Amino acid sequence: MAYTAADVKNLRERTGAGMMDCKKALDESGGDFEAAVDTLRAKGLAAAAKKSSRTAAEGLVGVAVSGTKGVAVEVNSETDFVAKNDQFQDFVRKTTEVALATGAVEVEALKAAAYPDGGTVADKLTNNVATIGENQQVRRIKHVAVSNGVVVPYMHNAAAPNLGKIGVLVALESEAGADVLEPLGKQIAMHIAAAFPLALSADDLDPELLARERKIAAEKAAESGKPAEVQAKMVDGAVAKYAKENALLSQLFVMDNKTPIAEVVAQAGKAAGTKITLVDYVRFQLGEGIEKEESDFAAEVAAAAGLK
Repeated sequence: MAYTAADVKNLRERTGAGMMDCKKALDESGGDFEAAVDTLRAKGLAAAAKKSSRTAAEGLVGVAVSGTKGVAVEVNSETDFVAKNDQFQDFVRKTTEVALATGAVEVEALKAAAYPDGGTVADKLTNNVATIGENQQVRRIKHVAVSNGVVVPYMHNAAAPNLGKIGVLVALESEAGADVLEPLGKQIAMHIAAAFPLALSADDLDPELLARERKIAAEKAAESGKPAEVQAKMVDGAVAKYAKENALLSQLFVMDNKTPIAEVVAQAGKAAGTKITLVDYVRFQLGEGIEKEESDFAAEVAAAAGLK
């Protein structure tokens, strides 16, 4: 499997490893990007397991809440200049409101829904592309809801009210009042924006991610030369640590770096005299997971690494 200078650049940004280490990892993996990430991590050359906060796409994330329901929608554009355009911002805001009102959970269903100014969301999107002169796409949607409690929105790096680069929703189920739940939800939302949890609890983590972590941990343990039973414990410990650090409820609260989120919620419920349950959350970061395009930097990488 061949790879390009852009792959070297993306691997460097994803892992924080050196350029030549990234090239070597891609050589060893036959150009398989994710395998190269694993190789760098197993060798201790990757700076972090999580995706880089640097994103490939421009555009905006929108959030909207009504009563006990909330939704987040991501709409991409080609440049940040368009993301600052009033027409584009109005489209993202109204499309997010349509998603909330209709309950659409798939992009195609949302695009087929009626738009407030007439026609459908897809019609308005097509018109925007024609008038603004830049490609735009509705990328994803996620809803959260509670039967009794609140859904708290939070926007990090807001470009306008409820529009920005990182949108978060926190769903708290409880009979406690909004005066208790909303401040708590805001603090948890800020934690989520900063800490990038991969799932609500360890049980919710993707089994494929855990299997991948186990494989990486096994490679590291094997290099230790310790007895098999010791290696097995090392692997179990590494996987447990990964789960703890990436599941929201077990993450340490960024405000004090010592209290698990589950305990933060429990303490708030105790103080309020009623149980509070964190039932769900959304964290949309603009462009996460979208492949980056080759840039001038990639050309520099190509020159240094001997790639075309």
